[in-house]
Amino acid sequence: MNKRLLALFSLLVIASMVLAACGGGAAPAADSGDAGSDAGSDAGSDTGSDAGGDTGAAMYECTDALGCVTIAPGEPVKIAYWGVLSGADGSLGEDSKRGVEIAIDDMGGQFEGHDILLTTEDALCTPEGGATAAQKLATDTSLVGLIGSSCSDETVGGIAALTNAGLTTISPSNTRPVLTDPARGPDYAGYLRTAHSDAFQGKAVAEFAYNVLGVRKAATIHDGSAYAEALQQVFADEFAALGGEIVAQEAVAKDATDMRPVLTTIAAAQPEFVYFPVFVAAGGFIVNQIRDVAGLEDVKIAGSDGIFTADFLKAGGDNTVGMYLSSPDFGAFPGGYPEFIEKHNAKYGGAPLSVFHAHAYDAANILFAALKQVAVVEADGTIYVPRQALRDAIYATQNFQGVTGSLSCSASGDCGAPVIAIYEITSANPDDWNPQDEANPNPKKVYP
Repeated sequence: MNKRLLALFSLLVIASMVLAACGGGAAPAADSGDAGSDAGSDAGSDTGSDAGGDTGAAMYECTDALGCVTIAPGEPVKIAYWGVLSGADGSLGEDSKRGVEIAIDDMGGQFEGHDILLTTEDALCTPEGGATAAQKLATDTSLVGLIGSSCSDETVGGIAALTNAGLTTISPSNTRPVLTDPARGPDYAGYLRTAHSDAFQGKAVAEFAYNVLGVRKAATIHDGSAYAEALQQVFADEFAALGGEIVAQEAVAKDATDMRPVLTTIAAAQPEFVYFPVFVAAGGFIVNQIRDVAGLEDVKIAGSDGIFTADFLKAGGDNTVGMYLSSPDFGAFPGGYPEFIEKHNAKYGGAPLSVFHAHAYDAANILFAALKQVAVVEADGTIYVPRQALRDAIYATQNFQGVTGSLSCSASGDCGAPVIAIYEITSANPDDWNPQDEANPNPKKVYP
């Protein structure tokens, strides 16, 4: 072999050795089909340790069906809360947002050395507001996951945009039954909730009215929202099944102020019980005016969790005293809730604003637990979050020990532990609002 050929051959051999040394395989992507087990543990541990121990290992290669969120060293882990944060119903969303903030505090404000950044979008408790908020969130490719929405209408308006963007949201307070119906459709693939379904809440109110109050004739009022319309219908069906009679089912506009025409129509039907599971503004006007209508001076009245807030006392005034409200049963929450309330009161200087703070806390912690399972952490601190794997891990949640109960998510997104109670308002003074006060609660639990 002449010298020129020998030199060329030597160069080829050296080149092949260099390529072999530098050609390590890519780190395995999370397996979206088994995010809750092997994919999570492999991604969260083996990939990180390989990256740290083998300087020749390649960076993580995302093969997730919905893509991956890349969080560079020094960048925050971004989650979002979306729901009503202004107007008459703002306390509903603010109450839940506080639950998420306390969950972040419990994480030390960090995940894998990265700050956790909570962003918010006010969805206004309307379908249009939900659509606008969701469309904005869907364009943020740095978002890992979401908590929300507050109102069922917001989810109806916005969930398609979020699901189609590969995002997953867990609502702490949507209660409309159809949102987790097994036949709900592909737009809801990115939706779960820790709240109860109104299939349970409407039944509890009907049983209380029929069995405890002993009424046999009832009327309902809704405001056209997805929440109110569905809940009053569940109540009506359950009350009728018990042997009661629904004498009127009326509707008002959500922004209506004069309720007398509807109340006069209801009075003509002579109900013993009027149920209006609406929101704060409409509920306040109904309560303010109902005692002025002939035939309704002494009728028993009730609402639900949409008006379970001190803001309703401000809106409804003295006529709220003696009124009944359905809500999650705070006394039935397992260990951990009293400690949560201590953290809340210390952080915010007062009692919770509404009813879904603990559900939001649990929703955030379910999200963080799933994130721990599937996140891929590189040696330099870069985090990759495979979106389909994260969604699968959330859906795979079983026996999660939250402050609202032991939570297991169904294939259609129901994760809550539905335990409903009926409370009675004992004071119209908003400063007296504290249903968690065991010594002097307002409202106080009367059923079960």
